[in-house]
Amino acid sequence: MLEIKNLKKYFGGVKAVDNCSFEVKPKTITALIGPNGAGKSTVFNLVSGILKADSGKIIFSGADITKAKPEKISNLGISRLFQQTKLFNNLTVKENLLLALDNEDTKFWKNLFSLNKLSKEKETKIKEMLNLIGMEKFESTLTRDLSYGQKRLIELLRTILNPHKFLMVDEPVAGVNPKLREVIAKILEKLKNQGETILLIEHDMNFTLNVADWVIVMEKGKVIAQGKPEEIRNNPRVLEAYLGE
Repeated sequence: MLEIKNLKKYFGGVKAVDNCSFEVKPKTITALIGPNGAGKSTVFNLVSGILKADSGKIIFSGADITKAKPEKISNLGISRLFQQTKLFNNLTVKENLLLALDNEDTKFWKNLFSLNKLSKEKETKIKEMLNLIGMEKFESTLTRDLSYGQKRLIELLRTILNPHKFLMVDEPVAGVNPKLREVIAKILEKLKNQGETILLIEHDMNFTLNVADWVIVMEKGKVIAQGKPEEIRNNPRVLEAYLGE
């Protein structure tokens, strides 16, 4: 579904992404891991269109999106969860989720000010998603009143609700307590079982290796290893990259 071919992105003399190549197969959870500064987030920014590659290609569902603008990439079906939450704190949980469903701004504001009736289908979808994470009672709560972990869950739901073919999830469990980590793991597994394709960045190795089908390891902008979780777990080169041994 996604092909990265010889991708390069330099910032001055720093080779953030250096001749990087890998593939994400449909209906899998693929994890992109590596120590800090490995180039993982830069790859995400290149795929999302936030940054432009110096060279190489990004192919999504057969289309070359290397030079495409972020809005075009989003409209093609790529939805991304960012490292930092980007919720509207003065809106309710329900309104934040509605914003994802009504990804055209005019539709959202019409619904928000009751110029357009909230369809039963959307209402049901929002309730289903909140039930999925056990937050059905928080529908009318302002997001500023949620805990960090709860905000992270709502952000994940908003990413899922945004019409898409491909999910990019950047550090979903960073700063989240163990109980919510289990919830997020179950959500990702359920999405995969429903046929979703997910590309995941996460520093928590135990979490990553437990949910991923395939793992790609980066160091200093390069792919140094890839394989099934059990193959990566004891890979000497991967251990060296993480532990500096």
